[in-house]
Amino acid sequence: MATPADQRLLELLGRWLESLELHSKYSSLDDDSYWKVQPWSEHQRPTRWIVDLARQKTVALRAQVEQRAKAGDTQFSDALELMAFLANLVGAEHIERFIPVAEARNERDLSSKPPDRSADSTIQQTGTASVTREMPKFLGNKRAPPPPGTAQVARNERKPAAVVKPAPRAPAKVPPKKPAAPAERAGPSEAAIDQVIADAARLVQWGRKWFELPELIARMADRPSLPDVRRILKENKVAIEKKAGNP
Repeated sequence: MATPADQRLLELLGRWLESLELHSKYSSLDDDSYWKVQPWSEHQRPTRWIVDLARQKTVALRAQVEQRAKAGDTQFSDALELMAFLANLVGAEHIERFIPVAEARNERDLSSKPPDRSADSTIQQTGTASVTREMPKFLGNKRAPPPPGTAQVARNERKPAAVVKPAPRAPAKVPPKKPAAPAERAGPSEAAIDQVIADAARLVQWGRKWFELPELIARMADRPSLPDVRRILKENKVAIEKKAGNP
């Protein structure tokens, strides 16, 4: 009977094989189409023989996991998970030469073309060219001769007009802004929670301190984010210690 570790490994290997099948299909694309077909992370584009080699090794590993599960070997999958954990925690370094996971649901349609706007631009150009603008005519206004003024009129004209100051306006009341409601975010799945609990129990058995667990688990592949890991550990501390043999 397959153990939970066997099931997790077989599920992971199945996703890898689906991804490698897509990479085999993408190997015939030109560079521009390849970088558009999936929302890739930064990496060097893998060659076809690398993809084929990875697929052969994945198929061979899946066959070994299935064979050991049928034989009742409950330690084989646990050993592989430990190796993957240590490879991510200790041995792996940041590299760009890897085969990123490709998913069919994220595949983009490369056959769709943007709408042709050349007709609109032609109509706009034609319409602009056919418009005839009429220049405005400026007519000079004839001034009437000033009336004969007197000394009193001249003095009145020299007096500056009183400046009327506008009444001050009351400042407009700006209604207070309502705080934005926090966006709802889906939490980790049940499978991810069970995985974090299993990782934590295993690390405790190895002698790791409780405060070390969140960062160690969050750095592992396919694990929830660091805040989610901390929350899972806090909510399941009793179950983890019981599973680790420390009631």
